[in-house]
Amino acid sequence: MTKAKTRSRPASPKKIEPMSLIAADDDDLQSYFLTLSDLLSHTAATDPDGGTRKLSDAVNWIMRKARNVHAAGNKLIFVGNGGSAAIASHMATDYSKNGNVRAMAFNDASMLTCLGNDLGYERVFAKQIELYARKGDLVFVISSSGRSANILNAAEAARAAGCTVITLSGFTADNPLRKMGHINFFIDSDRYGFVEIGHLTICHAILDFLCGLHALRADASADISSYAVPKAVASK
Repeated sequence: MTKAKTRSRPASPKKIEPMSLIAADDDDLQSYFLTLSDLLSHTAATDPDGGTRKLSDAVNWIMRKARNVHAAGNKLIFVGNGGSAAIASHMATDYSKNGNVRAMAFNDASMLTCLGNDLGYERVFAKQIELYARKGDLVFVISSSGRSANILNAAEAARAAGCTVITLSGFTADNPLRKMGHINFFIDSDRYGFVEIGHLTICHAILDFLCGLHALRADASADISSYAVPKAVASK
């Protein structure tokens, strides 16, 4: 009679030590916030040939473009991976509701998994742009590294469709995405947190100025109640 084989007990998993926490004091937090502020204020805006654009000129150009795109019956499109995908969805919602311009993001789970499975993940955004983008649309492509294949393919597909492309990237100044947009924003940091917050802030700044919601300094004496709220963002 054959002796039944006994299953060997799996090895006990290695004990994972809890992450050591380093308490942050007020100086640490102030340094963190100042670093982020400095990175944002030194955001680089360039054209496809690497020519420098004044940051305010780039923002104002995109504001006018967004309004003209909507008036012409076109739309804004936002694409990104991971945290950048969250920014894309956030911005598509806010530009639509608050900015009163048509905007969308390509983050439907079923569509992403379908295209990823059938065409490869590098095509999940490019295919959707080929299907839904129209000549004259304004496409924001967001990537912390500026090297993600599906984002590069999305930018290429948008250009091929006759769209205006805005890129937001970080990490290294020579990343390929910086050469693919009509305007390219670059955050000079290799830390995901700073780059992603920077990209979100740039997109939100464009929207806020588009809505007429200018920033107020914390020590400003102006009464915020005196600022008219644009109809596009007024509560019903």
